[in-house]
This record gives sequence, structure tokens and C-alpha cells, in this order.
Amino acid sequence: MSDDARILLVDDEIGIIKLLEITLRKEHFIHIITATTKEQALQALQEYDFDIILLDVMLPDGDGFTLCSAIRQLTTVPILFISARSSDFDKLTGLSVGGDDYITKPFNPLEVVARIRAILRRQRVYEKPAALPVPKSYEYGAFTFIPDEAVLTVGGETVEATAKELELLHFFCKHPNRVFTIPHIYESVWGEDVFGEEKTVTIHIAKLRKKLGDNTKKPSILVNLRGIGYKFIPPNGNPS
Repeated sequence: MSDDARILLVDDEIGIIKLLEITLRKEHFIHIITATTKEQALQALQEYDFDIILLDVMLPDGDGFTLCSAIRQLTTVPILFISARSSDFDKLTGLSVGGDDYITKPFNPLEVVARIRAILRRQRVYEKPAALPVPKSYEYGAFTFIPDEAVLTVGGETVEATAKELELLHFFCKHPNRVFTIPHIYESVWGEDVFGEEKTVTIHIAKLRKKLGDNTKKPSILVNLRGIGYKFIPPNGNPS
């Protein structure tokens, strides 16, 4: 699984790049492109297709948040922030501009590898060809979602969404009208136990609400039950 994954590693600290490169190669990730500036990262994206991007926030010619927004104009490739900026505000910003996950420095490089594998494992679910000529879809009055094609349409218009957002939506569509705690959602979608990652779930749900046209102040599709968790209420009946 690891050998053919192409990784873009963006960080201006050479020591961090070398540490991650050594660890990733030991774990059989051999296709690694590195960049130390925003400009180099954007150039690499023009030359290669990547399976995942590891992105620092503080870069010499700009910040990773701005770069993430620019990348999201080009591709929905998963983005994992790795930064010394550890405040809740920074984490929320990283997730809101399109990041799929956020790890703070100092970090255990093997944790980074575990996160990469979890993201790639779920990403490839959406890259597999459909087993049937007509893939199963979830069709509601408000939106249509075809998991095998990674296509989400709202009001007849195709809506761009990251792989992680689609995985989260797929999880809810498979379990309508059931209440799930945040740790359960995180473990089911991100593939690991939750350790202070509640905001990762809440930010992705907030982004999904906007894309589904759900009322963000009084949601009726992705509903929050205070102190309990979240529930997906299918709009206008059952999927086909």
C-alpha cells in the first residue's frame, strides 16, 4: 500500500524534513517530494499528482493556511498540517481552510505515519471503480451523494468536497437517525481513538452543513444533541 503513494512534504525546517523523510522511507513510502517554500510547493503541484500533502504553517514566503486555500483551488488531495502553532485558533483555522487533520510539533514521527496510512486507506475507498454498472447513491430532496464516484450534488449543482468530508458524509448516510458521540465519529472516520481532536469533527461537520445547504444556526440535517453527539436526519425521506 505504501510504495506507490506520492507525498509532498512542505516545511522550511530541514531537520524536520530529514526526520520525516527517514521515517517515511523506513515505512516504505519512497515517493517523497520536498519543498521549503510556498512557491516550491505550488511548482511541485503543477508537476506531480500527490496522494497526500504534509504542510507546515510557518513558511518563509507565506503561511500554510493561505497555501492550503490555494491548493484547494487545484485539488482535493488530503492535507495534513504539521505545525508548532498549537493553539485552538490555529487548529480551527487549518481545518476550516481545507485541512484534513492537524498535528502539533514536537511530534512522534510514527504518529505521523499512522495518520498518513489512515488517511490513504480511506482515500482509496473513493478511488476504487464501482463494482456495479450503476453505483449506489443516496438521493434526497436536498442533495444526492454517490460514494463510489465521490460526487456530491446539491440543488442539481456539483459541490466540491474533500475526501474526508465525503467520508464523513458517507458515514452519516450509512447510519441515518442514529446518534453518535464525537469520539465514535472520529474513530470511525479518521481511524484512530480521539485524543483532544473533538474540534476536528465539529469543524468538518460545520463545513458539511454549509455544503449541504443546512441551516448552520438551526440545522435540520446534521443535528447536534448537546452533551451527547450528532445525528444525521435524512431530508425528504429515504435514499434510493
